Amino acid sequence: MRRLALLAALAVSPLGHAHDMHGMAMGHEAPLGFDAAIDAKGRLWVVDTVGDHVRVRRSDDMGKGFALSTIVNPAGEPIYAEGENRPKLALGPQGELYVTWSQPRKAPWTGFVRFSRSLDDGAHFDAPKTVHVDRAEITHRFDSLAVDGKGRVVVAWIDKRDLEAATQAGKPYLGAATYYSWSTDRGEHFVPERKIVDQSCECCRIALARAPDGSVNAFFRAIYGDNIRDHAFATLSVDGGHPAVQRGTFTQWHIEGCPHHGPSLAIDASGVKHAVWFSAADDKPTISYGQLVPGKPPVHTAVVATTGASHADLAVDGQRVWIAWNQMTASGLDLMLRESTDGGASFGPPRAIAHTDGASGWPKFVLSAHQPFVAWNPGGMFRLVQVTP
Repeated sequence: MRRLALLAALAVSPLGHAHDMHGMAMGHEAPLGFDAAIDAKGRLWVVDTVGDHVRVRRSDDMGKGFALSTIVNPAGEPIYAEGENRPKLALGPQGELYVTWSQPRKAPWTGFVRFSRSLDDGAHFDAPKTVHVDRAEITHRFDSLAVDGKGRVVVAWIDKRDLEAATQAGKPYLGAATYYSWSTDRGEHFVPERKIVDQSCECCRIALARAPDGSVNAFFRAIYGDNIRDHAFATLSVDGGHPAVQRGTFTQWHIEGCPHHGPSLAIDASGVKHAVWFSAADDKPTISYGQLVPGKPPVHTAVVATTGASHADLAVDGQRVWIAWNQMTASGLDLMLRESTDGGASFGPPRAIAHTDGASGWPKFVLSAHQPFVAWNPGGMFRLVQVTP
């Protein structure tokens, strides 16, 4: 009964909206999901949704105003646009703009991963395409997007084709699988998808980060044993090899369902994998920080925040590490921050850097000339919060 009570508590998002076990909103919340990035010219790019349309905007004054707003999919289509399942944005080395999102299909909790690109500085986007070869009306959702050091576009997502096959064969299968694909021609074509691993969590976002060697690493919630929902990480090979998946966290959280609470990952110039993740093992909701070690418990672990804290993101620049998260309070939602100046060995105390009386999308770090900002979306009113000492 304690597990059921915990699951029921987790099924109510920090935004105050109940969700089912598959990530669909059970209500009529406004879509607050967004993504953001700053390009080499110091311009801010934001992707979000307006009705059945994905929208990309550019700000030349760090979010005070938007000089450009372009609809990515003029024809319109259903879009998952909140929580863990929101549109994504990535920048290419030649000024390319890449966008992905998950498109609901007719059956509940199904979806296709969609992709579009702009090669003319956001003025126009190509007609959207589906990334994966498999077109079964099943889950292909919770997409994540990155660009590697050679400009190749990498897309990862949660996929239930193996669950469907196991069910038809009368075999047990927990959760879903994670898959990925990539493009070597700036998104013109994608290779047939490959599996990262079986039995990962159904509705937790996948964190992608680029390593110093240019490769893209994935960090995601996996399932071990009888519904132990910890995390795994892997380098996503784009040269014909298969990802070597390693266990990353060892909280031993046993939960028979998805907590809708994916991790974040940032890799510094020396290759250290800085990570934050959520667990409620022993009925203690906790956001933790640690540095990932293949097959071993993380090192330099620290408790970042506890009750009421959710959906942390982090950024790394040299010896500075920043963590931001949403914190529920009696008067609304605080955007919280903790900072390390010694490479994650220790962190200063938590402090609030913004507040909203209502709901907000999850925080997202962006860096400009070594200066961190936190993109936030309280009530759908996008803002960029500068991190000051």
